[in-house]
Amino acid sequence: MKTKIAIMLQMAFVFSLASMVAINFAQERPALTPEQLDRLTIRPVSGKEGLYLLPGFDGALSGGNVAVLVTGDGVIIVDNKFSYSYGDITRQIGTVTTEPIRYVLNTHHHFDHAGSNADFMPVAQVIGHENARINIVRNGQTGAQNVTFASRTSVFLNGVEVQAHHFGRGHTNGDSVMYFPELQTVHTGDLFIWGNRLDGTTLAPFIDYANGGSAAEWTATLDGLLSLDFDTVIPGHGPILSKADIRIFRDKFDHLVSRINMLIEAGVDRDDVVTELDIGDLNWPLAPDRIQAIYDELSG
Repeated sequence: MKTKIAIMLQMAFVFSLASMVAINFAQERPALTPEQLDRLTIRPVSGKEGLYLLPGFDGALSGGNVAVLVTGDGVIIVDNKFSYSYGDITRQIGTVTTEPIRYVLNTHHHFDHAGSNADFMPVAQVIGHENARINIVRNGQTGAQNVTFASRTSVFLNGVEVQAHHFGRGHTNGDSVMYFPELQTVHTGDLFIWGNRLDGTTLAPFIDYANGGSAAEWTATLDGLLSLDFDTVIPGHGPILSKADIRIFRDKFDHLVSRINMLIEAGVDRDDVVTELDIGDLNWPLAPDRIQAIYDELSG
């Protein structure tokens, strides 16, 4: 019988292999319909002067949300989609400002959020958490950040501040929240996602165990995020939302973990946890292997 450690190592290998397959798939530019392209067009964030959104709804077709802050002395962006996205991002930003892009902040290392880091490096400082850089290097990705931080840092342009916070593990071990204090707005990366993908399927949280993610710690990390003063949320994927929506997501995730813990305490084994777990009310279509991976973490 396999030990729990062996199972965890096997699952980490499977997740790592799956991630590499996804990376190879997602680096090919998809063919999108005019309607889909319109949904991905830059737009202002209502009531937030100088702040724009390049929308992203998934990790395969549209990438993650990109926040664009025009300061009067240059542009700060959060995330940059895929390896082929540099031209589209700069072209779309060029429709709202002629200011140069000076800073690129990464919420985490995944290819649909930090894929075009390398293209931005000749013109901008690329900044991310120290674990995000480690993950990029270990996974053989390009564009490892040239500036890193441990728990918090800030960038300033024209007196405008954007803060980067690392509150702990969740989606990965290198998740960062980007906070625009004067605009009371956060970009959460994939610590918080919401709604449907571009193809209409429903998003669900993903714990990237191969890159340090943790279901057990995710809720506490969200509590750190909720300690900030904000009213507007740019999720990793999905529409612009509110602080109340993060609380809903946080409570749903807490229910997920609590229910799996209850099954573990009741003696339900790994093979039966998928059929015994009732999460229909959460509206998160979690694949069996993802539920079993959470089981492995919590029971280990």
